[in-house]
Amino acid sequence: METVFFKGTPCHTYGNIPAAGSTAPCFKLVSKDLADISCKDYDGKRIVLNVFPSLDTPVCAASVRRFNVEASNLDNTAVICVSMDLPFAMSRFCTAEGIENVTAASAFRSPEFAQQYGLQLIDGPLAGLLARAVIVMDENHKVIFSDLVEEITNEPDYEGAISVLR
Repeated sequence: METVFFKGTPCHTYGNIPAAGSTAPCFKLVSKDLADISCKDYDGKRIVLNVFPSLDTPVCAASVRRFNVEASNLDNTAVICVSMDLPFAMSRFCTAEGIENVTAASAFRSPEFAQQYGLQLIDGPLAGLLARAVIVMDENHKVIFSDLVEEITNEPDYEGAISVLR
């Protein structure tokens, strides 16, 4: 269990975020067009998981926009933006914002993702949603960067995540 904060209020997660050096669990998520997305779809590629509570908040939307820009400069790297938002909402957001370089993915059908990655908030105002985190994996799904953002209303460490990919 990890402790994060939402506007200063302590919130706890189910389990722990994968640490650098560990092998990330395989994930199964849902794309904005309702197709399944699996870690196996990205074999041989580096993966950035940009995880957040909801696209309907300014900080979450900002992180997707930022990674959309950064992703266009990264070789052999897939950026997957993950929340509990429904795929329909993700599709609307990506279309309206011109988001084309990242994959929007929903964990709404995948409680095991939230639990295996230690990111499901189990209490506090956002209980049931995902905590804010960035997890970067190499081509073999080994975690090379892991950042659980302590205050959910803050943006993640973009530079830290991107620097391990350069």
